[in-house]
Amino acid sequence: MTSQKAKKTSPASSPDTDTATQTAQKSAGRQRAIAIVVAVIAVLAVIALVAVLAITATRNAGSSSHDSANASGDLTNKVSLVSAEKGKEPTIKINAPVSVDNSVAYRRLKEGTGAVLKDGQRMCLNMAAYDAKTGKKLMSTWSTKQPDCSATHGSDSQPLRTMFDKERVGTIWAMSTPADSSSSTTSANAQGASVWVIQLSGAVTDLKKATGTLVTDVPSDLPKVTRAKNGKPSIDMNGYKGSSTLVSQDLIRGNGATVKQGQTVKVHYTGWLLDGTQFDSSWGRGATEFSLSGGVIKGWQQGLAGKKVGSQVLLVVPPTLGYGSKKQGSIPANSTLVFVVDILAAY
Repeated sequence: MTSQKAKKTSPASSPDTDTATQTAQKSAGRQRAIAIVVAVIAVLAVIALVAVLAITATRNAGSSSHDSANASGDLTNKVSLVSAEKGKEPTIKINAPVSVDNSVAYRRLKEGTGAVLKDGQRMCLNMAAYDAKTGKKLMSTWSTKQPDCSATHGSDSQPLRTMFDKERVGTIWAMSTPADSSSSTTSANAQGASVWVIQLSGAVTDLKKATGTLVTDVPSDLPKVTRAKNGKPSIDMNGYKGSSTLVSQDLIRGNGATVKQGQTVKVHYTGWLLDGTQFDSSWGRGATEFSLSGGVIKGWQQGLAGKKVGSQVLLVVPPTLGYGSKKQGSIPANSTLVFVVDILAAY
């Protein structure tokens, strides 16, 4: 079998969503932010928080990992933790109005009792936002049961290294954010100023390759997959002629959480045509993340939902669930596609 590397064609580019997904791939951080909460108000609130967090990291560099240098005044005197039970939203007392400075401030309310956060771990954050003027709750990920697990500690996409560094899972912070984080002249209590409660609810290390139980009863007529020591797959098409329906076959069955439709998944993958021509692979450039909510071809949406993190999955995608009658880069029209996908994380 001759493996020929051609122009990259990601499964995140479908005929219906090609332009949109190309934009999403160039703005992966924005795509992750959108996935934080389902409710529209929550999405807008979290996106605003992400923006101000980036600025905070610059303004408060070198400050204590527990509290920012400007954590005083109303954030200390008017925001307090009443109670915090494991797995439940903390009860917070806010004596509104809360005066908000023209820069972000944060203060640790309670130290967690879990493991210490390490560089490279994926952080799962629960958060709730309150109007600083009225104290009214604006959103809560505890209510939606959808914590944000998009940020990796110490990465370029997670600038608040100082705040989270060496903190423990379960730690709770209060944070105040001005209405316009891009302006140095934002007045106190301007419309939109917010008080946040943030908890580090979990921390996990993403897998580097599929890890689990090797499946021994793979149908003999399917393509044969072997793996290098680092997990990178090679394939022998084994005379396979394709399928008119989707094939989603575990090669390694993972032990992690079950992937749900609409989640973002982090994967390594390689794609081939039926003649053995490789048209794309993430193994040479790094794992990729994408949403299963419609940003990928239907064969991926249907074939990965329900699988477990840690699994390696063989997908045979017929044209009707791939690129159909449209040529896609180096992929001819009406092509059946064969993928080997390692599911490294899902959130």
